[in-house]
Amino acid sequence: MTIDVWAQHPTQRFLQDDMFDSLRRWSGTSIPAERPPVSATLAAMDAAGVDLALISAWYGPQGALISNDEVAAFVAEAPHRLVGVASVDLRKPMPAVRELRRAVTELGFKALRVLPWLWELPPDDRRYYPLYAECVELGIPFCTQVGHTGPLRSSEPGRPIPYVDRVALDFPELTIVAGHIGYPWTTEMIAVATKHPHVYIDTSAYTVRRYPVELIAYLKAHGRTKVLFGTNHPMITPAKALDGLDQLGLDDEVRELFLHGNAQRIFDLERHR
Repeated sequence: MTIDVWAQHPTQRFLQDDMFDSLRRWSGTSIPAERPPVSATLAAMDAAGVDLALISAWYGPQGALISNDEVAAFVAEAPHRLVGVASVDLRKPMPAVRELRRAVTELGFKALRVLPWLWELPPDDRRYYPLYAECVELGIPFCTQVGHTGPLRSSEPGRPIPYVDRVALDFPELTIVAGHIGYPWTTEMIAVATKHPHVYIDTSAYTVRRYPVELIAYLKAHGRTKVLFGTNHPMITPAKALDGLDQLGLDDEVRELFLHGNAQRIFDLERHR
């Protein structure tokens, strides 16, 4: 079994946003004429043997690029293959808390994801803190991005130290899943994940062939319960993200934990087995 912990099924609003111009330039892709059907995301998963994907809503200062209700509709088309991840508007703290609660209790979502670079607010900003408390009460992880920013936005909010470290100190019960490895601060990210029992790393936005050597060493040793597979689909397809996995030399236990065991435990995905 393989679980992708960081993916999106895009809307046209999401695909057309000019902040992704740099990613399109790097990848040589163009904006499709219309939103792809859910079957296209399922086909990409099937091509790589991915059984389950967590697909995220996207909220930023410009509004909802992918709303929670749109994600819920996508999940409803393939409930045994897709799992919803909420996002919220940081500018409105109490409505954001209520929306998160609705997404989890009514829509069945399994986590909250907020991208600091999208808001230009690091994770220790006061506007996140009511949401962290609600995540703890709901028993769900908070997912975020660490490392440099591919879109044309500042990378500073993606530093693991001091930002993620400080949040983990203030909320020791909060489960934090830090996506995109943390490069060029990967060693910092590993240090934070090692220090805090509920901080994890996912590999979204990176192909296997681009994993930093320090992450591979961590994955094989004391970080085997701390690293999760992710893609950042549709920016990177599952097949491309997994290409070269056999060359890492992972033992059976590490491979199982990396590809699905850690995600299954952290996101409470037992019912999807």
